[in-house]
Amino acid sequence: MENKKYKSNHNIVYSCTYHVVWCPKYRRKVLVGPVAARLKELIVETCTGLSVEIQEMEIMPDYVHLLLDIDPQFGVHKAVKRIKGVSSRVLRQEFKELTTKLPTLWSNSYFVSTVGGAPLEMIQQYIQSQKTSQRQ
Repeated sequence: MENKKYKSNHNIVYSCTYHVVWCPKYRRKVLVGPVAARLKELIVETCTGLSVEIQEMEIMPDYVHLLLDIDPQFGVHKAVKRIKGVSSRVLRQEFKELTTKLPTLWSNSYFVSTVGGAPLEMIQQYIQSQKTSQRQ
């Protein structure tokens, strides 16, 4: 049997891991340098506050990849909405060039998939390989 890590809150035991991807508005390549570094900090801070565990994170110039463990009673939609909202607000305050290039930082949509069909290690390797595949 596969060795899974289960979590629990007061009344449920769960293992809910999601692969989440979203892009800046118009898929602009604005997530570079200090913006990308600050975005990573904000995602970690927000997830810590929500008790969401980040298993993997990669910031590309035009999209964000996350592998998250989320309490099913909180929900993936609420988590993504909060992460995108907080990061957009703070980044647009701290980096004024983001307000002139884009009407909003993030597109309204995002991709989410449960991790269950593929082994967790395979998805982690896929996310880690994104940065190296972009350089080629």
